Amino acid sequence: MVRSTRNILPRAPVLWSALFVALAYGLGAAAARADDFRARYSVTLIGFHIGEVSAEGSVNPAKYRIDLNAKLTGIAALVSNVKLALASSGSMHKTGPAPSTYATTTANSLGNRTVRMSLDSGNVKAVEIFPPFEDKEGRIPVTEANKRNIVDPMSALVMLVPEGQPLVGPAACNRSIPVYDGYVRFDVQLRYTGVRDVSVDGYSGPVSVCSARYVPISGHKRDSKSTKFMAENRDIEAWLAPLPRAHAVLPLHVALMTLAGAAVIDAVEFSVVPSDVTATSTH
Repeated sequence: MVRSTRNILPRAPVLWSALFVALAYGLGAAAARADDFRARYSVTLIGFHIGEVSAEGSVNPAKYRIDLNAKLTGIAALVSNVKLALASSGSMHKTGPAPSTYATTTANSLGNRTVRMSLDSGNVKAVEIFPPFEDKEGRIPVTEANKRNIVDPMSALVMLVPEGQPLVGPAACNRSIPVYDGYVRFDVQLRYTGVRDVSVDGYSGPVSVCSARYVPISGHKRDSKSTKFMAENRDIEAWLAPLPRAHAVLPLHVALMTLAGAAVIDAVEFSVVPSDVTATSTH
């Protein structure tokens, strides 16, 4: 008999999921604005380095692609050698990204779990989780309505700033985004709190500072201590750096309190390479 992997392999963590997107959109055929980006992040928990994250992607007026890889390192890797790979792609609409594919694989020495989700204009068509989660009892059901007009956690890494609004300021932050990871449906609410000047490899300048709230909708257990903690958590903050040509922003820094203590995700490298693409869109 194959040993159950229930609770051994976590879903995409709230650390990665609590940030969002939408990206610039264009009409017709033209030499369009686009940005290719690459970022590396260091993850610490109560001051100890526990992980590394790398993200890269391409954003243009017709479509987008985002890839992320994360792994535990140092002492944390000795306890649980977890690796996480996520990818998302889709098309751009006037209101933001419309994901078409999302996939994530979580692996450690005890096994791996894969989540694949297909979508049509941000509406979920099918979800495949293997091996399936076995702890469904006591969970709030995810309705079909909960699966419409959503973004996946990876399409939640870059945020559109409305045309005519500055890339650093309230318009970069103020939003509420519906997220579904194939298992849990939640909102992340961002609110502007100020501006900071930062300097990392590849970027030096101002960033928008946002407070964040995690709002569970469905898929979570009614008596989940971690969900209750995150829903009541007032100690979540994100700094968003600009992608000038795509007129969007990306997370440069995320800090939040967890049940295990203070966690921080900090960019150690952040580069944006503008590119010209020719795209035809009919949305």
